[in-house]
Amino acid sequence: MGRFYKDYADFLSERFDGKMQKLTVNAGFSCPNRDGTLGRGGCAYCNNSSFSPDLAAGGSVTSQLEAGKRFFERKYPAMRYLAYFQSYTNTHGDRGRLMDLYREALEVDRVEGLIIGTRPDCVSDELLSDLAAIGKPVIMEYGAESTHDETLRRVNRCHTWAQTVDAVMRTSAAGLSVGLHFIMGLPGESRAMMMESVERAALLPVDTLKFHQLQVIRNTALDRETVADEDGRLWFRGAELKLFEPDEYVELCAGIVDLLGRMNREIAIERFTAQAPDGLLVAPRWGLKNYQFVNLLNNRLARREG
Repeated sequence: MGRFYKDYADFLSERFDGKMQKLTVNAGFSCPNRDGTLGRGGCAYCNNSSFSPDLAAGGSVTSQLEAGKRFFERKYPAMRYLAYFQSYTNTHGDRGRLMDLYREALEVDRVEGLIIGTRPDCVSDELLSDLAAIGKPVIMEYGAESTHDETLRRVNRCHTWAQTVDAVMRTSAAGLSVGLHFIMGLPGESRAMMMESVERAALLPVDTLKFHQLQVIRNTALDRETVADEDGRLWFRGAELKLFEPDEYVELCAGIVDLLGRMNREIAIERFTAQAPDGLLVAPRWGLKNYQFVNLLNNRLARREG
């Protein structure tokens, strides 16, 4: 386990022998708050290209995974893989088709498990049962984003925190690993509210938590609708928007580490930050790679410990 917190490498080493690499898959899904099932327009902050810039590559699940393998095999010929269904809502569709896609991924040589990114309101008990019967490790990664329903409404998530809790409990009961994703700094949220979200998550049977700072991405509602007042403060749909500076975010993440250390040190932190492609990112522009931020955080934690 890492010096200050359990990280994602620790989590994977408990479940697999040797090094594992995630390979992203775009299976052509949409989201229920995009296609009219629950709403239109998607989440206020979301442009999927910001975290899956190669969406247009397309192709079958097998061809995408084989292409990913070729990239890593040049340097790591013995690498094994997890198929990461990342783009949009990867349980939003016919259950039979979903299972066909998941099984296709697991039939690719040296793909030893699945990570399925989805929403907490889009997973049935029947699908969880099918996934549990696959016989390979499955990690369900739910976009919670916040535990505060007012925030979720403001950014057009179209689900509630209660639905996230329900999904986590049902997924854990099915014997699958559970991860939650949170965005820190959503409009209207104070530091206390963000820490409350972490505390609520730590009370659940979750295995991993993934955080990142809010980023304003081009061609999103957050980009189009954020306005500045005469004092230079930013507002989005009636709530103040305060984008983190690196030092402020380091302090928040140090607080998260402390909180999880007190409540449940067995929860692994997969990441603290994200970095949208330069051509899509409006703000904040930190000029830091993810590993550089982690170094800043670890140095901050080390100084405090010393």
